[in-house]
Amino acid sequence: MIYSLDKINEMADGDDEFIKSVVAVFLEEVPQDLDELEKALGLKNYDSVYKLAHKIKPNVDLLGMEQTREIALQIETLGKKEENTAEIQRLVPLLKKDVQQVVSELKNDFKI
Repeated sequence: MIYSLDKINEMADGDDEFIKSVVAVFLEEVPQDLDELEKALGLKNYDSVYKLAHKIKPNVDLLGMEQTREIALQIETLGKKEENTAEIQRLVPLLKKDVQQVVSELKNDFKI
């Protein structure tokens, strides 16, 4: 398991509906943002790459996905500066792999 509900549980204070809603938002938004990120990368639109990585970062952080958060941060930083685009190309599939794994785990764990 590459995610943790510790941060969400702390915020939820025992509210299971809150936890489910946070998970539902993650499942709805993050894969969509990731698709947009891939499209922006394909178009070499690094401003959008930066903005989408910035948007994804707190969502993966909320699920305790530290390694994934670090990847999103690197993409965000490189995209903002339009630097080392080859590194962005290398990192995006890693981000996608982590997100897809967590989406699968969340759907299984929450019976969605």
